[in-house]
Amino acid sequence: MKTKSTLFLNIKSLVQVEAQNQKTPSFRAGKQMQDLPSIENAFLLIENGKIKEFGRMEEMNDEQKSAWLDSSEIEKIDATDKFILPSFVDSHTHIVYAGSRETEFEDRIHGLTYEEIAKRGGGILNSAKRLQQTSEEELYEAAYQRLFEMIGFGTGAAEIKSGYGLTLEDELKMLRVIRKLKEVSPIKIKATFLGAHTFPKEISRESYMNLLTQKMIPQVAAENLADYCDVFCDRGFFTVEETDRILNVATKYGLKAKLHANELDTSGGVQIGVKHGARSVDHLEHMGEDEINSLLNSVNSAKNYSQTMPTLLPSTAFFLRLEYAPARKLIESGLPVSLATDYNPGSSPSGNMSFVLSLACIHMQMTPEEALNAATLNSAYAIELEKTHGIICKNTDANLILTKKIPSLAFLPYSFGSNLIEQVFVGGNRI
Repeated sequence: MKTKSTLFLNIKSLVQVEAQNQKTPSFRAGKQMQDLPSIENAFLLIENGKIKEFGRMEEMNDEQKSAWLDSSEIEKIDATDKFILPSFVDSHTHIVYAGSRETEFEDRIHGLTYEEIAKRGGGILNSAKRLQQTSEEELYEAAYQRLFEMIGFGTGAAEIKSGYGLTLEDELKMLRVIRKLKEVSPIKIKATFLGAHTFPKEISRESYMNLLTQKMIPQVAAENLADYCDVFCDRGFFTVEETDRILNVATKYGLKAKLHANELDTSGGVQIGVKHGARSVDHLEHMGEDEINSLLNSVNSAKNYSQTMPTLLPSTAFFLRLEYAPARKLIESGLPVSLATDYNPGSSPSGNMSFVLSLACIHMQMTPEEALNAATLNSAYAIELEKTHGIICKNTDANLILTKKIPSLAFLPYSFGSNLIEQVFVGGNRI
């Protein structure tokens, strides 16, 4: 069905636009993260679901005015005092899960740590037990609702991980749910195999490593169920040596690397991620000079891979009362950073990217411009969508956020808890 054309007029500011006659960068790093190309008092035309034209209102010529303003086939939207920006890209989520974990939330209120809860059979193992008892259809219905909740918060592309199955059958079940979501979702979805989320109690550590490397990864690849392979490389979870072994097998089967790293300690996860050309290393609450230097050198890694993107998840630090990732130190070292929600039942039960922006500014001292770059262009890069998402560019899908009337861009993270998104457009359609 043909998508109706839409013309936005009098936009207060059109944010994150492709600069005229300049190639759009794959990501912005260091001081460049302050750059947020914008057009004030702008127009933008959507045609057949794509961004057709944009520019300053005064640059709209007579021919365009006649063709667009007089056409009954084009819907006109007055965006006076409103901003338009590209949809957020949420590059780290776990939205396929069964049930909630608010009892653990109460345990933490009473003083138990994330690790103590995990040792008692809570945490990931709790979610795994529930998921194993839940049908594929039930998982799909719940994840579908969460996906559209995220879209309503302004997310226009997302990554979704497995990792609550911890058996061959249940990991495949999760990935099949993600595949079904891909088929019906209006937004782009990338799938990640995270069988290496933790070790199940039912079998030995070595037996599970053999299951991962000899059965799970080959089967996931054979059914083409995932784009990436992730490992939770951290204290109490997978060691650097185990991570290296898993990623060697994943690479053999064509799965690209991603890493959960340095959430609980300086685990070596960053360095092993860079060694394997990981597209991103995520969490990073614990970072030293060795980790930063490793990331700075990732462009010139032995695999000749592009920059490994440091991805920060401030809502997890907020929910678990952890130390926040040192965003300022990373940026001032010349690195890029991206932002994501980590939407999951145990450590970040929210898919609200606007709240993530607020946390990034309030607790990690990122500027609004840096946070917007991190949540759009840089997060698109983290899942290899930087050519089509996270920027206002002609001939790309019209995945856009129209704000309510706000005085400035900084008002978005400033007004945490307020819903300042008036409309979300995906492929030119209102969602």
